Amino acid sequence: MNTMSLCCVSCGANYPATLRYACDACGGILEVDRGAETGEAWAAGLVSPAVTLGEGWTPLLQARPGSLASGGGMLWFKDETRNPSGSFKDRLVSAALTTALAFGSKGLVCASSGNAGASAAAYAARAGIPAVILVPERTPTEKMAQIAAYGALLVKVEGHYSNSYAMALAVAQETGFVNVTTTFINPYGTDALRLVGHELHAQLGDSAPDWVVVPTGSGPLVKGVVQGFADKGGRLPKILAVQAEGCAPIVRAFEDNAAAVSAWGEPKTIASGISDPLIGYERDGTYTLDLVRRTGGKAVAVTDDQIRSAMRALAAGNGIFAEPTGASSLAAALKLIESGEIAAGERVVCMVTGHGFKDFGIYRQMPVHEIRVEAGAPASVITQALAGMGHSGGND
Repeated sequence: MNTMSLCCVSCGANYPATLRYACDACGGILEVDRGAETGEAWAAGLVSPAVTLGEGWTPLLQARPGSLASGGGMLWFKDETRNPSGSFKDRLVSAALTTALAFGSKGLVCASSGNAGASAAAYAARAGIPAVILVPERTPTEKMAQIAAYGALLVKVEGHYSNSYAMALAVAQETGFVNVTTTFINPYGTDALRLVGHELHAQLGDSAPDWVVVPTGSGPLVKGVVQGFADKGGRLPKILAVQAEGCAPIVRAFEDNAAAVSAWGEPKTIASGISDPLIGYERDGTYTLDLVRRTGGKAVAVTDDQIRSAMRALAAGNGIFAEPTGASSLAAALKLIESGEIAAGERVVCMVTGHGFKDFGIYRQMPVHEIRVEAGAPASVITQALAGMGHSGGND
């Protein structure tokens, strides 16, 4: 840890490695500078964190042939639902908390739309420290139940996510607890997301895909993917940053060819994990926008109906149970494949960021294949039902 420092991405100011969340000089985003510690030596410092539940090295699964209307042959899913608490946030929180404990932190605070809060609560329980988790009061019930199960103090905050974000800043200041909110605020957590890029590079035969599709709130996962591939050298994949039409500040700036991202109003989407209006920390969105442009990528918004369709395609078509945010990557990939903006033959990786158990409510609203039979009913009732679904049954 002695070789590590923090550097401002805006003005270049450098600071010792401490629990620092923004540049004193300009208020900019801080990133970890590990000096001469690069490559495999650098990675070894992150893959064995002190506070771990076994996160990382999630499967990369190719889309099942015939499961999608188009593009299945060159489309992969990075299944981050396999992380211990069910989302990619475990990677970030594990690293952030490991570093914080080394600096003497006695507890953590986290603003969350649900997934980061569940992750923070789980890792705090593993470390044996208190956790304060602040969520919008409209957070899906399943996510709040998971947070509470880990023994954290669950704080329901009126209004949208940015309100929770602002209160987390105040709580961290009041208590001295480490702030592991998964925007760009904790540089050590963001730094760990580079391992996503490393894993993808290895899983694809030490090469980069043409596109990586990333569900995007403020954007640390975009940073992680870009930096991870940059660590490996060679070309970068194009980043497709996905937001919901009901909360799309980065997409709006991209489509307007704006230099900076401005805050959104009230979010209106089923994808709670990316319903971040960026109020008060718009520079996070601007930094992400710059990263997207640097790769030659795009930012695109998808509708809630497109997300629902992608959820069905992942679950019933590929056996991957994803929450709306996690499925938004497939929704965006299919949208650009159909429009021709992703060309035939291009390799595409969709980041499936969160498990379906995070939000059962959306699945409950979907049509299901279900029948009721009396005890002792003939098996032919089942084969008839299968036939109605387009499947053959019975002996020929």
